[in-house]
Amino acid sequence: MGKPTGFMEYKREDAPAYSVKERIKNFDEFHDPLSKEDQQKQGARCMDCGVPFCQAGMQIGSAFSGCPLNNLIPEWNDLIYKGNWEQAYNRLKVTNNFPEFTSRVCPALCEKACTCGANGDAVSVRANEYGIIENAYEEGLADARIPKVRTGKKIAIIGSGPSGLAAADQLNQRGHSVTVFERNDRVGGLLMYGIPNMKLEKDVIERKINIMEEEGVTFETCSNVGKDIKASEILKDFDRVILACGASNPRDIKVPGREANGIHFAVDFLKSTTKSLLDCNLREGTFISAKGKNVMVIGGGDTGHDWGGTSIRHGAKSVLQLEMMPKLPDTRSADNPWPQWPRVCKTDYGQEEAIAVFGHDPRIYQTTVKEFLKDKNGNLNGIITVKLESKKDEKTGRMVMSEVPGSETKLDADLVLIAAGFLGTEKYVADAFGVELNARTNVSTAEGAYATSVKNVFAAGDVHRGQSLVVWAIREGREVAHAVDESLMGYSYLSVQ
Repeated sequence: MGKPTGFMEYKREDAPAYSVKERIKNFDEFHDPLSKEDQQKQGARCMDCGVPFCQAGMQIGSAFSGCPLNNLIPEWNDLIYKGNWEQAYNRLKVTNNFPEFTSRVCPALCEKACTCGANGDAVSVRANEYGIIENAYEEGLADARIPKVRTGKKIAIIGSGPSGLAAADQLNQRGHSVTVFERNDRVGGLLMYGIPNMKLEKDVIERKINIMEEEGVTFETCSNVGKDIKASEILKDFDRVILACGASNPRDIKVPGREANGIHFAVDFLKSTTKSLLDCNLREGTFISAKGKNVMVIGGGDTGHDWGGTSIRHGAKSVLQLEMMPKLPDTRSADNPWPQWPRVCKTDYGQEEAIAVFGHDPRIYQTTVKEFLKDKNGNLNGIITVKLESKKDEKTGRMVMSEVPGSETKLDADLVLIAAGFLGTEKYVADAFGVELNARTNVSTAEGAYATSVKNVFAAGDVHRGQSLVVWAIREGREVAHAVDESLMGYSYLSVQ
C-alpha cells in the first residue's frame, strides 16, 4: 500500500502542537491538522508490508498490539495517497463508528505496531484518520443516514459512553428503535466528562450526537436508571437492554487523614471543570479549583495525566505526581521487541506542560502516600510520602511493592487528586437489574459473549471488561450490537470488524 518507496522519501510528520505558553491560556484543542498534501505524503509512507500488524488487534506478549477495531489502515492510507478521500472514509467507517473521537483520544496502538516503526518512524496513522473524518464532515459525506425500514423492536441502552453510542449507532442502522439513557445532563459519558476539553472538544461529540438523533436514536439525559427509573419499567417497555454504564467506581486510598478537606477523586476534579466550562465558561466557580494551590495527584494512568494540564490551566502553584512503579525505560528493552506494545516511559501533554511551566518533571516514582496532614480546621496542608521497593512476597511468591523503612518525606499539598484506577461497575445498577458480577466486580458473561445472567439483558464496554480504552469500548459496543440483533432476529449482518 502507499508508494513503494514512500517510507524512504518522506519523513514522518504529525499534527504540530501549539507552544505550551500559548495553549495553557485556554481549554481548547491545541494541534494544527496537517494539510491534505502533507497527509497524502504520510499515506505514501505506508509500506506494502505483507503482514499489517497495525490492524491486527491481537495479543502479543503481555499486551495487545495493533488496532482493536481492526481498522483497514493500509487500505485508507493508500486511498489518501491516491487522493480518493471519499473512498478512504467509506473504508474507515466499515470498522469504526466514531473516528472523530478515536483520532483525538486513542493512544494509537496501530502506530506502535507499524512496520515502519520497527526500524524508523511509524506512519502518522492517527493524523490521517483525523484528516479522513474531518474531510468527510466538510464534504457532507458524514451526514445523517436515516434507516429506510424499521423492525418494530425496541432497545434500551443504559449509558452513553463510547460503548453505548457504538451499540446505538449499529442497532439503529439495522432498523431497531434505540433509546439511550444517560444519568448526566449531557450525552457522551466518559467522552463528555472524563476526557478534558483540550483532548476532545465537546462540540465534536455534540456534532455526532445531533446526527445520530437525526437518524432516529433517542437520548434521555438526567435519567438515572436504577434510582430515578426502575429497571422493571425498562425491562417491561423494551425488548432488549444493554448495560453500558462504565466502570465508574474510583479506587480509594485508605490512609490516616483521608477525611481532610481538599482530597478528591481525579475524575470528579476533571468532571467539575468540564461541566463548569460548558455551563458558564468557569465564571461561576462551581468547579474544584487548583488555582494558587500545591496540587498532588496519586496515580499514573490517563486520568493521572489529564489532571496536570487541567491544574496548570487553573493556575496551580505547583504540580506533583506520585507513581508507585519504577520509571520505565526510555527505549524498548530486549524483552520487549516490536511489534509488542512498547513498555517505555511516556511523557504526556500534562507532564510536558508541567516541565515547561515549573522546570521539572512532576513525576515521583516508587512513592506513595502514607498520611494526609491537616490543619486545625480539617483542611489538607501536606502529605507524608514513603518510598517503595520491589520485594518477593513469601506467602504468594509474587513481587510486590513494599515500603522502604525510614524513607518518609513531607511534601506541601493543598489539593490531592486520587487517580488510582476504578474498581468496576456501580453496584446499584447491577442490583437494579439483578445481574451477576464477577470477581473483578464487572458484569459477568460467558467468555467471549455479552448476554448476562438475566434474560434479555446484555453488557458491554467498561462495565463488562473493566477500565479500558475508548477503542475497546467501541469494539465491544459493535460486538454487543451483533449479539442483540441476532437474539432478536435469529441472524445478524451487522459487521464487527
